[in-house]
Amino acid sequence: MPRLRDPDINPCMLESDASIRCLDANNYDKEKCSTYFLKYKSCRKFWHSIMIQRRHNGVKPFMPTAAERDEILGEMGKMPY
Repeated sequence: MPRLRDPDINPCMLESDASIRCLDANNYDKEKCSTYFLKYKSCRKFWHSIMIQRRHNGVKPFMPTAAERDEILGEMGKMPY
């Protein structure tokens, strides 16, 4: 489980944590947290597409580091998810 807490490996740690906090706050009523789940799913989908693109282009590591991800998001000017 420690790998999932590594920001260089898990690009969606904030979204994951927000989903869990929502579930805790709402007595695990999933309907009340659907927005958080969608944001997490969109995050995973976005970074997965980046990872596939980097793999295709021969860029390693396939998943950008936390610093690289901040740079990518900064260049976009807004959150894509």
